[in-house]
Amino acid sequence: MKDVMSNDIGDIVHRAFKKATGHKTNMSEIRSWENSMQYMYRVLEDDEISQNTEIAIEYHIPQSSKRIDFIIAGKNAKRQDAAILIELKQWSEATLTDKDGIVVSYVGRAEREVSHPSYQAWTYACLLEDFNQTVQEEHIKLHPCAYLHNYDQDDVITNEFYKDYTDKAPVFLKPDALKLREFIKANVKYGDKDQVMYRIDHGKIKPSKNLADKLDSMLQDNQEFLMIDDQKVVYETALKLAKQSTADNKNVLIVQGGPGTGKSVVAINLLVELTKKQLLTKYITRNAAPRDVYESKLTKSFRKSHISNLFSGSGSFTETQPNLFDALIVDEAHRLNAKSGMYQNKGENQIKEIIQSAKFSIFFLDEDQKVTLKDIGESEEIKMWAFQLGAKTQELVLESQFRCNGSDGYLAWLDNTLQIHETANETLAGIDYDFKVIDNPNELRDLIFEKNKIANKARLVAGYCWKWQSKNDRTGQIEDVIIDEYDFAMRWNLASDGNLWILKPDAVNEIGCIHTCQGLEMDYVGVIIGPDLIVRNGKIITDATKRAGSDKSVYGYKKMHAYDPAAAEALADRIIKNTYRTLMTRGQKGCYVYCTDIETRDYFKAEIKGNSNA
Repeated sequence: MKDVMSNDIGDIVHRAFKKATGHKTNMSEIRSWENSMQYMYRVLEDDEISQNTEIAIEYHIPQSSKRIDFIIAGKNAKRQDAAILIELKQWSEATLTDKDGIVVSYVGRAEREVSHPSYQAWTYACLLEDFNQTVQEEHIKLHPCAYLHNYDQDDVITNEFYKDYTDKAPVFLKPDALKLREFIKANVKYGDKDQVMYRIDHGKIKPSKNLADKLDSMLQDNQEFLMIDDQKVVYETALKLAKQSTADNKNVLIVQGGPGTGKSVVAINLLVELTKKQLLTKYITRNAAPRDVYESKLTKSFRKSHISNLFSGSGSFTETQPNLFDALIVDEAHRLNAKSGMYQNKGENQIKEIIQSAKFSIFFLDEDQKVTLKDIGESEEIKMWAFQLGAKTQELVLESQFRCNGSDGYLAWLDNTLQIHETANETLAGIDYDFKVIDNPNELRDLIFEKNKIANKARLVAGYCWKWQSKNDRTGQIEDVIIDEYDFAMRWNLASDGNLWILKPDAVNEIGCIHTCQGLEMDYVGVIIGPDLIVRNGKIITDATKRAGSDKSVYGYKKMHAYDPAAAEALADRIIKNTYRTLMTRGQKGCYVYCTDIETRDYFKAEIKGNSNA
């Protein structure tokens, strides 16, 4: 309160923000802190609110990129540990929608659909509780609410339509400062002599819920994953479009999102909800690994035939009658191909056939995860086919980060380091993600073995630069990934467990590749970067000829190179960089890298500190 009174609060918060994140923020956010803190000052200026109450501003929720605007921690009237979580908004107006938990407001210099503030506050509280073992085990009471201090009473924010969420997290408007004060006094009556906020901040972070682990429960009508912010907007938009789409009113929704933004979480939630609504729906991926894992998890409670009917490969629609499905949900849409079938001799174009087969289709994609020469999943291609088939197109973006410890900074650093996109993130300093460069592949293997003991969620992966010699080996004696100078040798996976290697405890003894891990996640990933990607004088050089001959992701490269070398090399460069970007973003908590090339290893070490010669 003294910092607000002396007009220092904006600078103080900004300095702490830079120290915690390693980044500055814009003046508009600093001004919003200064403005909102003035209002919170007036609310807290009450002798009945203890001076020992602890305040946290812009509190980062572990395992996500989300921040809680304002937390007040102490004890309630029963002397129980408690914390009030306040979502602060500068809004002065909003518009009602017919989507659950969604309003329209002026955000980011435009009118946008966003989460209702009460919904946002409630889900943030759930997110904190879900990831923080201290909150759960020590029964710290969380009381979410929202304070829109510039917003006059109307029939939008407090509309009956949002009552489910305003009951969970009360919303206080411009005239409600005294009501908010009473809410605070009712839930945090005494000071924080037991350091509630400190204990929350230093609480043990337990492993986040894994999508595959919880799908079984979701299909039995248990809500395991809450849609957060932009996820909720995508989810509700898709539900609405699915309900209103017909053969004469076809709709296509394109959702762009990077690694860990929740594409699969939203996709599976949609599958569950649309199936419950008796809409004929399928979840589609070209890559079999996610489908196999989800089916394996579900066969405990449902007949396999029932589960298999919910999932499909992307090449299953070449002969489907038009508009047979109410909805088709395409995850990892960047991996779609033109032709289908084992010999790529069926159909015309998978995007066309999917749109044609459904009244509503939704495509989740990340164009920076295209990893083979045949991948065609791009937004422009989808829009072109939608137009030709008479379908209306809408586009949305998922930006919230829930992988790589919630670090947008790590992803930006990785794009910069792999020279995919130039970003401002030239160092990992201040970024809360466990990234290491390892000098010896045996050390990398041992580190992953150790991490796997925690929850069977650590795996080794590698660029596909070694022949699959053990493919037909029954003896278990033949190894594939061999690095002679370190006496290192391990087998590729798939031989025994197929795409379920990520679930089997013994599979930690095998190495996965892009084809068996894309679309899946683990807690820790160990990545071996092979000779297809090296660094010389600070520049990344890729070489598709260093890939194993059995790697289908570069099939066609030599033929393309013969008539257009520049185009072939540019496309292969993108594929190889995207492959390692994808591998290096599979770990929710950490990524450890070994490079077979010494100069490349040194480059990554230097990039951690931001002092390479690139």
